[in-house]
Amino acid sequence: MKKRKLGRQGLETSAIGLGCMGMSFAYGKPDLAECARTLHRAIELGVDFFDTAEIYGPWTNEELLGRELAGKRDKVLIATKFAFKISPQGERLGLDSSPENVKSAVEGSLKRLKTDHIDLLYQHRLDPKTPIEDTVGAMAELVKQGKVRFLGLSEVGAATIRKAHAVHPISAIQSEYSLWETTVEERVLPVLRELGIGFVPYSPVGRGFLTGQIKSVEDFAADDFRRLQPRFAGENFAKNLKLVDDVKKIASAHGATPAQIALAWLMTRGDDMVSIPGTTKVKHLEENVRAVDLNLPAKTWAEIDAVLKSFKVAGLRYPAEMMKLVEAD
Repeated sequence: MKKRKLGRQGLETSAIGLGCMGMSFAYGKPDLAECARTLHRAIELGVDFFDTAEIYGPWTNEELLGRELAGKRDKVLIATKFAFKISPQGERLGLDSSPENVKSAVEGSLKRLKTDHIDLLYQHRLDPKTPIEDTVGAMAELVKQGKVRFLGLSEVGAATIRKAHAVHPISAIQSEYSLWETTVEERVLPVLRELGIGFVPYSPVGRGFLTGQIKSVEDFAADDFRRLQPRFAGENFAKNLKLVDDVKKIASAHGATPAQIALAWLMTRGDDMVSIPGTTKVKHLEENVRAVDLNLPAKTWAEIDAVLKSFKVAGLRYPAEMMKLVEAD
């Protein structure tokens, strides 16, 4: 598979990665055997960038990767995230990016992942109680110790990015970015290009919405967290389907799927981006990977941009309480 560079520190990954959260968390009970097959198939297809976090489960997602990637560590790059204080019972106790918790979290991640180093370590969410300089300073110490190779941040604004990068080079910023979530284009992406920082879009197919396969919230399991998200609620769902319908028409005209259009569109936004679509099924993984080779004429991308200009997404991307964890810029 084609490669892309994230940042200027030497991090190079497959042109598309794999978000692993759904294999343990958020979208209902997964088929773990199929999840395992998906991880192994990803490696076969040339995907080498796997994204996880200690809070996914918590802990069980990292444990899954630790089991399934054993013996294949030299073929993969693992990105994981810290940010929360978690009780021994798995209860989230609030944000904590103090240097002490950073170091403790990484020791736990290394153990669960069965590895001696993390390729890309992100702060998952900004901790207002701890200066970003202190957090990144602790992360930088882990780089010096060889426990971490590259540093990243998730869902932070331009000012925080600048402060963090001044302490230690940041290789990647992770935030939501897709056809129905383009907020980062206004201020974050220009700063990343100025500083030479890579970008990792998560939820690049809108948590499955942009696949065109979701017709109502009743398609979700009872414990699927999308049932709580405003964009999937009531009238918002129906309004947002307009974008999906337009993308489906464009996809059909080119023998592609809506998901492939969504992923290929992101690839046109810059060669400093590597999206991490999540899936728990081999067939969806294979569909996503084929988007890397989807070449469409310039007029088609112009058509998609025109669709986006005429569309206004309905609803917040997270419930109000969760939006407080996303730094507004």
